Amino acid sequence: MATEVTKATPTCCGKNSGGECVCAKQATCSCGKQSALHCTCEKAPAENTVSGPRCSCRARPAGNCTCENAAKENSAVTGGACACGARPADSCTCERAATSGASNPNEIDFTTKK
Repeated sequence: MATEVTKATPTCCGKNSGGECVCAKQATCSCGKQSALHCTCEKAPAENTVSGPRCSCRARPAGNCTCENAAKENSAVTGGACACGARPADSCTCERAATSGASNPNEIDFTTKK
């Protein structure tokens, strides 16, 4: 399932190739040895699951980006912020983003919502 994170999302860094988000492919676990969500170090239990606000590729927590956009991604939000406050309003990646109407191809709605 973690490989699905590489699909380009509405919040992807804008660098996509063949339907894949380049930033998601560059993202690594915090130790830098493995791809994001494929960590094998002692931090694996925390590193291999991401919930709440995420970086634009959705492979890392917001503020902990490890791709080439890390400097921009990990800086403080200026201007309008998402409902969770961790991302800019136009690129929300937290669970509260569901009301924005932008579906994420990496997530499946298993609720009874039609």
